[in-house]
Formats: sequence, C-alpha cells, structure tokens
Amino acid sequence: MLSDTPIPNNHDITRAKSNCSACSLRELCLPVGLNEQEVEILGDLVNHKCRIQRGEYLHHTGSNFQSLYAVRRGFFKTYVLEQDGRQQVTGFHMTGELIGLDAISTEMHTCDAVALEDSEVCEIPFAKLEEMSRNIPSLMRHFHKIMSREIVKDHGVMMLLGSMKAEERLATFLLNLSHRFFKRGYSSSDFILRMTREEIGSYLGLKLETVSRAFSKLQEEEIIAVHNKHIQINDIDRLRNKIGTA
Repeated sequence: MLSDTPIPNNHDITRAKSNCSACSLRELCLPVGLNEQEVEILGDLVNHKCRIQRGEYLHHTGSNFQSLYAVRRGFFKTYVLEQDGRQQVTGFHMTGELIGLDAISTEMHTCDAVALEDSEVCEIPFAKLEEMSRNIPSLMRHFHKIMSREIVKDHGVMMLLGSMKAEERLATFLLNLSHRFFKRGYSSSDFILRMTREEIGSYLGLKLETVSRAFSKLQEEEIIAVHNKHIQINDIDRLRNKIGTA
C-alpha cells in the first residue's frame, strides 16, 4: 500500500516496493540486525523511492514532519538561515544515512535539506515505523542507536568548533569523510567533495579564505593533493597527526 505522505510534484517517484533485503546499503541503514522476515516487513513500509535532482529540496524549515529519508545514493546538505540571510550548514549526508531525525521531537523540520548532486532517497513514514517498532523490538533498539549516534556526532561538532584550529578542523573533516566513504566500500583516500569550500567553511565555522589556506597548507606539505574538488589523501597518518598538533 502506498503512503499517504505528500511528495512534491517535481520529485520523480518510482512507486514500487523497496527491496531492503537486496539493497547494498542494508548494513548501513535501518535493517541492521533484523532477520530476513523482519527486513521483508520493513521493505513493505519503505514504499517510495524519490529521485531528487541537484539543487532540489527534500524538506524545508518549518514543514511538517511525516517521514524519515534514507539516502540510497547521492549527497545532501542541511542548513539553517541566519538572521542576515546567510546559510549555516549543519550537516552533510551521504549514501546509507538518515535525514529528518531533527524533526522527531517538534514534529516540524528545523532545517532545509537540499541535494548537492542527483540523488535518490527511500521514504520511511515515521508513524508506521513507530507502529512496526512496537512489534519488532530489534528495530526500535537499532533506531535508538542511530539517534544516539547523531547526538554523539553533534557533540563532536561542538568540540570541533570550540577547541580546534583551522587546520585541525579541516583535517578532522577530511578524516571523517574518509571513514564514511570506507564504510560504504569506496576509496578512503581518493574521493570527490560534493560541497563547495564555502559550504565546508560554514560547517566548520571558518571563513572561505581560511578554508582555502588550510587546503593549501596540507597540499604544500604533500599530505593531500587537491585538483578542484578531487581529493587524494597521500599520507593519512600525517593527516591524523594534524589533529591536536597543528
């Protein structure tokens, strides 16, 4: 049965059951730890695959919360608008991650989510997820782990912004991306940045020119090689050593 959740008309929707049991993201998304029967049940719940074009919005600040979104492919950023109209980037979300957890408590989205490249998400109606979790305790436990991980990540960002110098912040950011790519079976040392340097600066609490200088310094030391948005990490151990020593 299809969800009653409205989806913007400009989203290209494949109205077909998502086969979670065959999905390559199974170990990264909600089905972790479920048995085959439970995964099939969840597959009946995840009944919209939404294609989001680059620059299109998944949700806006203040919109009603109805669903979580699992990124099937692509890259998103979330941000809030400052009083002067500037964007404050609050996160970057890649394949296998959930978007929308911010809205659970208030039942209203607290940020905008926009695709940084052509992407696809699986829509998970939250009310049905809650109902299913009551019948599948392992699903609820895993969902609590996801929420706990998000809290820990938020604390990590606060420490990043509060105690690290610019070069340390950028090193931490690149190491985080490296680890996330590795978990998804991609190269941990050779990847494309989907976000701009200005967006990186917004997320890290740095000015654009400071971000550029930090990239240049790491490249001059031959720790990384930069070709436009293409990043090659030449020495990950030296990059790790930058944290707390810059």
